[in-house]
Amino acid sequence: MYLHTLLLLLVFGAVAAFAAVNWGVFTTPTTLSLVFATVEAPLGLIMLALAVLLTVLFLVFLVYLETSVIIETRRHARELRAHRELAERAETSRLTELRAFLEAELPKLAGQTANSWTDMQTRLNQLDQDLRSAIEQAGNSLSAYIGELEDRLERGKKSDPTV
Repeated sequence: MYLHTLLLLLVFGAVAAFAAVNWGVFTTPTTLSLVFATVEAPLGLIMLALAVLLTVLFLVFLVYLETSVIIETRRHARELRAHRELAERAETSRLTELRAFLEAELPKLAGQTANSWTDMQTRLNQLDQDLRSAIEQAGNSLSAYIGELEDRLERGKKSDPTV
């Protein structure tokens, strides 16, 4: 039990004990003025009835407040659940769209990579052929220069008998 509920029960018990101990005084009739008339009635009993009536009204008001708070809390919980589900669906949709986008783009990238690789291989092969051709031409030129020098040397030996 909560502390305030225990305190409330303790106060009600004290009032009930007080009324029980003084029941004779509560039920003693007295003259009461109602502004437009005079009545013989037990003042203590009337005051006790008013206290009970106010307590019952207060409890009804508390029950009304608690009920409205519970209803409002449930409504907020339903709205929160609906918003959470909506957010989860949106997130799932975004993830699905991302997956579809990646599945569409990755093959394109793979194709571009393959094309780039093929182009690079073609260029490397062309450069290799060009380099081999240039080396062969340089070798041929060098052989021609060496042959020409040999011819000059042989001609020079033939024209110079001292050697």
